[in-house]
Amino acid sequence: MKRKSERRRVESRKKRCAAHNSGSEAEPQSDIYIEITDQLYFAILRQKIKSSAERHCFCIDEELAYENFYADFGPLNLAMFYRFCCKLTKKLKSLTLSRKKIIFYTCGDQKKQANAAYLIGSYAVMHLNMMPEEAYSLLVSKNSTYIPFRDASFGTCMYNLNILDCLRGIHKALQYGWLDFSNFDVEEYEHYERAENGDLNWIIPGKFLAFSGPHPKSKIENGYPLHAPEAYIPYFRKHNITAIIRLNKKMYDARRFTDSGFEHHDLFFVDGSTPNDSILRKFLNICENAEGAIAVHCKAGLGRTGTLIGCYMMKHYHLTAAEAIAWIRICRPGSIIGPQQNFVEEKQNGLWAEGDVFREKMLNERENGKMAVTRILSGVDDITINGSNKNRPSKKEEMELYNDEEERNGLTQGDKLRALKSKRQARSSSGSLSQEENKMHTRSSSQSLSRVIFQASVQGCKTSSLALSDHSDTRKRTRTSLPANGVGGSSLCHTRLVRSLGNLHVVADDREPMFCEPCGSHRDTASATPNTSTLLNLNMAQVHLQTHYLQTA
Repeated sequence: MKRKSERRRVESRKKRCAAHNSGSEAEPQSDIYIEITDQLYFAILRQKIKSSAERHCFCIDEELAYENFYADFGPLNLAMFYRFCCKLTKKLKSLTLSRKKIIFYTCGDQKKQANAAYLIGSYAVMHLNMMPEEAYSLLVSKNSTYIPFRDASFGTCMYNLNILDCLRGIHKALQYGWLDFSNFDVEEYEHYERAENGDLNWIIPGKFLAFSGPHPKSKIENGYPLHAPEAYIPYFRKHNITAIIRLNKKMYDARRFTDSGFEHHDLFFVDGSTPNDSILRKFLNICENAEGAIAVHCKAGLGRTGTLIGCYMMKHYHLTAAEAIAWIRICRPGSIIGPQQNFVEEKQNGLWAEGDVFREKMLNERENGKMAVTRILSGVDDITINGSNKNRPSKKEEMELYNDEEERNGLTQGDKLRALKSKRQARSSSGSLSQEENKMHTRSSSQSLSRVIFQASVQGCKTSSLALSDHSDTRKRTRTSLPANGVGGSSLCHTRLVRSLGNLHVVADDREPMFCEPCGSHRDTASATPNTSTLLNLNMAQVHLQTHYLQTA
């Protein structure tokens, strides 16, 4: 009976998704104007409009465009949301526009409308102090409807992610200090999300970093720049990452991380699938016991990686499945794919209950003055502690476990996704950009960078180890495409690899990292040294949640 009900639920979801997608290219029947504040309006129009003496109109349909993998179309990522907020805030604070109505409009298809509504709704939550439900009620107040977002896969949509889910995800991120634009470095975000610069994103700043899986040696494969483990070590050290969790088949020797002082854990499950209870339990235990931040990867760092991080967020921050999926995709588009979406939803209530028990237990231990060491040592018997697994499989078992030709040598979902990501980024760049070059940004879509001349370093190509580059300038990068200037595909790949190997070195300086470090993050100046009183590092957001649950119990 349970399987039948689950099957019916999935089928009904598919029908709803298909119904929404069937009209995705439709235009609005009539113009819709929605009042957000006395001065600010959101409009869904049939054609572009011009500013006048009474109103100032602007549109971002072309300026901020979602870069899709397959059938996905949003939500727009964190950098685009940041740029939209900067643009709108500047207009609202402008003295010359103070007596004008400001109209943010979209005249694109339903996909553009959904992204525009997500942006203005998120702005209302973040900057106008609206609750998600209040902002969403305004967006639908004129009988306007928006198609739901979907995952980065082919075929029929299996899970609807609505605008309200995204607004709630933004609200939770604000509550827990994950979203703080006063400390957000947009150029650094856009730099490191690029394939040639590491393909990494913070999901929970100071706690979880999602990235694409390293390779035995740096090279271009299927158009995607692969980086050796040594590439990430300087960045990981600088950002207090102490543990790496690998979810895909072995592609590199873990000792390349552990010999540098990092913990390394293997929790393999098949690409595109969902983890069993044992893997989920091990993942949660590892993350609960980690002294610093955790870097998680699979092949592309999207499906399996996002699924397990989402489960942790539900357990320890009481997010709904939809809120977790929404926030992870805003940070790292394309995350959590196909059946993984339904898996996260099915695990929601159970993980909430586990989280309540965990928080109550930890508060009791604190009140009784007990150390968390006993809990750690009595955890799952095959957890890796300080890089050594006491139930390490034999060499023969290890060979059988990782002797999967499809994942090692075949083309899996993860391979396809990261190849697509690299190709779409190649369309907007004539070569691998150093971070300094990345930061040339124009404030409107009418301005564009005419040409960037790249000089490849042959000496860098011979380098055996790679380090990710650091923030070095304050110039901004344009969102518009750079001309290819006749560069061929093969020479482009060669140039990108040379640039990756030659110019992505960490600048050794003493200043604080400029990456997004939200207020309330558990990382501080003392986080680099182990806490001798307890090996369990709970961040401030978790403590806040514990206190809240005690007060409302």
